[in-house]
Amino acid sequence: MVVVSVEPQFRFMERAGMATGTRGIALKFWKQRLPQRAPAKLVRELYAAENRGKSNPSGSQDMIGLIYPGINRLDYDFTSNGGVFPSHVETIRNVAVERWLEKVIHLLPVAPRPAGYDPLGKKNFDPRWIARLGRSGKNCFDAIKARDVNALGAAMNECMNCWETILPQTVRHPKLTVDLAGLLRAYQACYPGAMYSGCGGGYLFVASAVPVPGAFNVRIRGFAT
Repeated sequence: MVVVSVEPQFRFMERAGMATGTRGIALKFWKQRLPQRAPAKLVRELYAAENRGKSNPSGSQDMIGLIYPGINRLDYDFTSNGGVFPSHVETIRNVAVERWLEKVIHLLPVAPRPAGYDPLGKKNFDPRWIARLGRSGKNCFDAIKARDVNALGAAMNECMNCWETILPQTVRHPKLTVDLAGLLRAYQACYPGAMYSGCGGGYLFVASAVPVPGAFNVRIRGFAT
C-alpha cells in the first residue's frame, strides 16, 4: 500500500477517504503538534485511541499517512504485527519526486460516503486477487520513484479493478446516488489512470501529465518542508 502525507490547504470533505476522522482524533489527542517520538510508536498510540472500544477497528494506513512525512510504501504481512501494522515501511526522500507527484495527481471532489453505506456487504477474498492488489501497490510506488505517469495510472487502474472484485460494493451499492463506476471509466478512458480516495467515492484521483478541468492538486508534507 502507498500513502502520501499532504499539507492541509483547505478542509477536506468528511467521509471521503482522506483520513479526516483520524486527523480529528489526533488533534484532540495531541493538540496541534505531533509529539517528538518515533513515528511507529505514534502510529500505535493513535491507532489505539481511534479504535478503543470498536468491534470493527480501522486499519493503520490513515495513521501512517498522517504521521510519516512524504511518500511511503507499507508492506503488510499477516504473520507480522497481526497484519495490523506494516512489517516494513519504505520512504521516498526526494524533493524532485514529491514535486512531480504533486503535478500529476489531480483531485476531483465527487461525494462523501452516504449514511448507512457499508462496503463489506459482499466479499470476495480470493487470494489471487489479494495478491494482485498487493502488486498494484508495489507497482504504484515503483512508478512514483521512476516518475512514470503512465505506469502510475496503470497501477491505479489495477488497484481499482481489484477493489471492485474483492469488495463489489466499493462502487456499486444501494445507498450510492452517484454512478461511481461510470464516472471512473470515463476518466480512465481519457487519462492514464484514475481511482477513488476511498470506498463509496470521496475524491477521484486522476493521474495525468496535463491539467484536468475542475481538479486541484495538493502539497506533499515532505522532509524538506
